[in-house]
Amino acid sequence: MATYILGGQAADGTAISAKYVGNRRLIETAIATLATDRALLLLGLPGTAKSWVSEHLAAAISGSSRRVIQCTAGTDENQIRYGWNYAMLLAHGPSREALVPTPLLRAMEEGTIVRLEELTRMGSDVQDTLITILSEKLLPIPELDSAIEAQRGFNVIATANNRDKGVNDLSSALKRRFNVVVLPSPATLEEETGIVVKRVAELGTSLQLPPIAPVEEELIRVVTIFRELREGKTLNGKTKLKTSSGSLSTAEAISVGVSAWATAVHFGSGMLDAESLASNLVGAVVKDPVQDTIALQEYLESVVRTRSGWSDLYTAIREVI
Repeated sequence: MATYILGGQAADGTAISAKYVGNRRLIETAIATLATDRALLLLGLPGTAKSWVSEHLAAAISGSSRRVIQCTAGTDENQIRYGWNYAMLLAHGPSREALVPTPLLRAMEEGTIVRLEELTRMGSDVQDTLITILSEKLLPIPELDSAIEAQRGFNVIATANNRDKGVNDLSSALKRRFNVVVLPSPATLEEETGIVVKRVAELGTSLQLPPIAPVEEELIRVVTIFRELREGKTLNGKTKLKTSSGSLSTAEAISVGVSAWATAVHFGSGMLDAESLASNLVGAVVKDPVQDTIALQEYLESVVRTRSGWSDLYTAIREVI
């Protein structure tokens, strides 16, 4: 298993993390991996654009990104390999016509990319179903005493993270069959803010939300709160903080910005301000009603209350929690 930890910025100046991934080295590594028939695993914390990269690579290489399996704790081998039309199976016995192909089987027959989202969400025994497929580019069908051979162009792009609850480690045998590209979180406040501001503007426009005053100043506050609660300390490192149980990713900061925009134009002052941010911020931070509420309350009293220019946000969040 070869691992590439990549950083940097896209050609337009945005970081490779979160929703903008244009880093030349990353794309070259991913394409080179897939060109050698080696499966690709995109690894990173939630919100670091794993699915975004997976989707766009599949679309660019195969012309479509619709061959996808969303892995969960309930995913079984039949959802990975193939299933059966039981009416036909009972009536006529095992046959190719009675077999129900999965997205993976269809991708093998078509010679296209199949995406496995959140690979580590499904059980380790189900994960290992992929070993023969990745090694031999072959899917045995014992019931028919035959096998499906993958057409040229078939490959797998999987995504995974190692932070959320419910993660099942990959076996050593399966790890060896992937090249891994690690997507880091944005390195600086400025980098992450730039991503959030740009993406919020794009999503707000695509959703046809009424125009709103420039929002960068307010979004800086959102990103600052997320980074400090995520890292367990203030940006200057002087105050230690309790961390949130959630990931507080860049993607979630974008969601807070868009939701606050909608709140402001439909129910608020028409401007992105502390009032429109407060409820959306609390909803993003407080995933555990007890642990996260305590962490947020302590953060408000020790940081937000004393920070210059943040009194309006302190008051607005206090009213929500």
